Amino acid sequence: MSIVKSFAVRNGDMFYIQHNTDNFTIIDCNLNTETASERIDELKRQCRGKGIARFISTHPDQDHIGGIELLDAEIPIVNFYVVRNEATKSEETDSFKHYCKLRDDSSKAFYVYKDCSRKWMNLTDDERGSSGVNILWPDINNADFKDALQVCNEGGSPNNISAVVRYALKGGATVMWLGDLETEFMEKITDHIVLEKTTIVFASHHGRDSGKIPDSWLEKLDPQIIVIGEAPSRHLNYYTGYKTITQNRAGDITMELVDNKVHFYVSNESYKRSDLKNEGADTFPNYIGSIEVETEYTLQGTAA
Repeated sequence: MSIVKSFAVRNGDMFYIQHNTDNFTIIDCNLNTETASERIDELKRQCRGKGIARFISTHPDQDHIGGIELLDAEIPIVNFYVVRNEATKSEETDSFKHYCKLRDDSSKAFYVYKDCSRKWMNLTDDERGSSGVNILWPDINNADFKDALQVCNEGGSPNNISAVVRYALKGGATVMWLGDLETEFMEKITDHIVLEKTTIVFASHHGRDSGKIPDSWLEKLDPQIIVIGEAPSRHLNYYTGYKTITQNRAGDITMELVDNKVHFYVSNESYKRSDLKNEGADTFPNYIGSIEVETEYTLQGTAA
């Protein structure tokens, strides 16, 4: 069993994976002085006893790195997974300055790229098992990525340097994060990224139309659930024809991955679903239903 949680952090992203191996992963953060204490306390509880903890930064937008200095002060970030960049900002927040400090620290930073490998991200040895995390993008030799990186390094948007991260539980569900990749960019790189059927996909750019996952990707991913983030409703794309969970309404979303099932729990007690199967799960409060993983895929680096 493993746990994937998406925090409701308003206009931003923050996730963690409590792996079924000796691993714990945080993906992005968006904390402020009001929410930091509660969120960090939960992270401390969930990573207790894990031998390896990593932080994966998809890209350096404030709503994906907000409060990283608060997190690092309480849960020291010693494994910082980041796309290599020299991003600049006209106005540097404390969080961006701290991001740069971690990014440029050779003792902490691990620069991610397409198909990279590392113990114990996706490699297993006699000491511990793999986390089941793989990096599908960026291809650092790709011309479109190089253009996006130049824009980022010159003070423009970092959206299109976002890492694409995929987690796979062996024999169970798969989960994908796309950062803030924009639709036009995703269309450009369709033939340069390997996409396979994925159980749960977090919509790019918090579910905005500007980050609408193109049909060329959706046909390959064939997701059972698309999680739509907390952008203002007027900016959202609701992915007609796909089963979705909208974080604006659901609040925090906890996904319990057990064998070939995923049980869903939310923080909003009034949020209900009739299109999910009732498996009677009760590990957490506010259970809303389950899905059965449609097809098992075996990937290099899947967790034991």
